[in-house]
Amino acid sequence: MILRNIRLAQSLTLSHDLQWIDEHLWSPVVSNAEYTLGGALLIESATRLAGRPISLQPPDAEMAWHTRATADLLRSWATVPGEQFILSLDDGRIFTVVFRHHEPPALEADPVRKMATYDADDYWLIKLKFMEI
Repeated sequence: MILRNIRLAQSLTLSHDLQWIDEHLWSPVVSNAEYTLGGALLIESATRLAGRPISLQPPDAEMAWHTRATADLLRSWATVPGEQFILSLDDGRIFTVVFRHHEPPALEADPVRKMATYDADDYWLIKLKFMEI
């Protein structure tokens, strides 16, 4: 899995063990149903053009570890409002995404082992919340 920062033209390889946990929880179809004053049912339907959530996280604490350096880079990218990325999944699908800051936290990073200080090579578990645009 590769995350490419469009503005900076930088790429970051993410663990192929990250799971897209909400892949099938979103539908492009949106509808609204309400009754008119005369009692008729009025249904409006449309197709969403963007906004699909892409939440990536490890299946458990023993998988999909990333280095502290990777977590720090992701944190720096996530602090730029509106930063856009190309997310390339291992199965060949490609999405243009932004961090979902409206559903905080958009990025979670926790050390695998708790210590007083950390080196760039220490391992961290990350969770990422993106939205397709």
